[in-house]
Amino acid sequence: MHIKNIILIISIITSITLVKAQEKWVFKSEFLSKPDTVLIFKPKTYMPKEKYPLVYLLHGYSENYRQWSQTTDLQKLSDQYKMIIVCPDGFVTWYINSPYDKGSQAEDFFFKELVPKLHTKFSIDDRNIFISGLSMGGYGAIRYFLLHQEYFNTAGSTSGAFSLDINILTKASLSFFQTTRIIKDLSHSLGSSKEWNQYSTSSLVKAYNKGNPFLIDCGTDDILYSSTLEVKNLADSLKIPITFISQPGNHNTEYWRKSIEHHFIFFKEHLK
Repeated sequence: MHIKNIILIISIITSITLVKAQEKWVFKSEFLSKPDTVLIFKPKTYMPKEKYPLVYLLHGYSENYRQWSQTTDLQKLSDQYKMIIVCPDGFVTWYINSPYDKGSQAEDFFFKELVPKLHTKFSIDDRNIFISGLSMGGYGAIRYFLLHQEYFNTAGSTSGAFSLDINILTKASLSFFQTTRIIKDLSHSLGSSKEWNQYSTSSLVKAYNKGNPFLIDCGTDDILYSSTLEVKNLADSLKIPITFISQPGNHNTEYWRKSIEHHFIFFKEHLK
């Protein structure tokens, strides 16, 4: 067989393998007013008879399910760590069930629809389920971990928007978007800003009692750095085993591309 034909066949086989390694699901959910798209990456060597760790990656505010795949090479991470990676769409919900909008029940969608389908479809190691995210997704990741300790092994957050404080978020909204759109979306979902404090990460950390370690990181030039320090100091005062990474960087893709590597190393170190 001619060498060019051999190369062509190898290229086609590789392309087929890559397609099979990545899936895209679209949910028409009773908990959400619009369809939720989910990207899934599994190792190219995936075998149904084996059990694989699962990593959820949550995107930031104003972004979508594609943000993490556009930030870093998720297929490479899946292959390297032999983990299934799942990226759902959180819209602008902060991954919370809204008490005011029946079409914005993000937490119910996650745990009542997405989780069961993943565990039915794939061979998942139930001892090793992880979650991380950036900005709004970093908040969502730590929120889900703290509230659903029985499900997750551990969690991470990069540049987490931990404080649902109107002053901090107004400053962030004006800085990123030159509007108060974050405040408007949160008000629609959670009501008056006086009600937001109960959702802040610090309130959740105070109620955390199991003691599993988790990771948070933030760039020192990030507008949300002070909120991350607040969670770190609170966890230290409560003797919660927390890994904290502080390094030069801002609230941007360049920082998240570097930081997520540390999260996968952290998850690998905590495999059971």
